[in-house]
Formats: sequence, structure tokens, C-alpha cells
Amino acid sequence: MGLGGLSGNMGRMLMKQMEEMQRKSERIQAELGQQRIEAGAGGGMVTAVVNGLGEVLEVRIKPEVVDPDDVEMLQDLVTAALNEALTQSATVREERMAEITGGLNIPGMGQLPGMFR
Repeated sequence: MGLGGLSGNMGRMLMKQMEEMQRKSERIQAELGQQRIEAGAGGGMVTAVVNGLGEVLEVRIKPEVVDPDDVEMLQDLVTAALNEALTQSATVREERMAEITGGLNIPGMGQLPGMFR
């Protein structure tokens, strides 16, 4: 018996499926790394750009929003823009990874929806 007590053919089939999932995962991860997701706050006064992996690529701040007497407002706008961009990135990432896992259900292992995070 192979993989966790699975018969030979079933084990080979499962291994083939898992290898294919790994290839798809690597391709999607590369695509997510190239994807740019933008979100703004304050009517576009602050813009955050992240990739599909949730990495911050850029923060743009319009000069007119910079007020030395109200740094707190600028901090709030940057935080809001980053949070929105990261939320959008996580949604995109989950949708793309669902293409691979698709609620995969392996007997004895349950569902593996977050297997490749």
C-alpha cells in the first residue's frame, strides 16, 4: 500500500493529481506576483498598490494631503488604502487558489481549501 494506506493505482493517481496541483500552484503564484491591485483612500489622495501575493509595491501620496499639523489624518489614509488593497489582494489570491484546490476532498484527509497558502 502506498500513500497513507491507498492502493497502488489510487496512490499513483493521487500523486499525479497532486503534482499537477503543484504545477498549477506555481504558475498561479507567479501570476499573482505580477498582478497589481490598487486601492485608494481620501478620494484618491492616498493610493496603495500591492501584488496578488499581498506584498506592498507602492504607496502614492498627493502633496496637498500632507499637512504637518494633521499627520494623524495622513496616517489614517495610508492605513485605509493599504488595508483595502490587501483585502482585495487576499480575495483575488483565494479565488485563484480555489482553481487548484476546488474544495479538494481526499478520503481520510478532509477538505484542503487552504493547502497552498
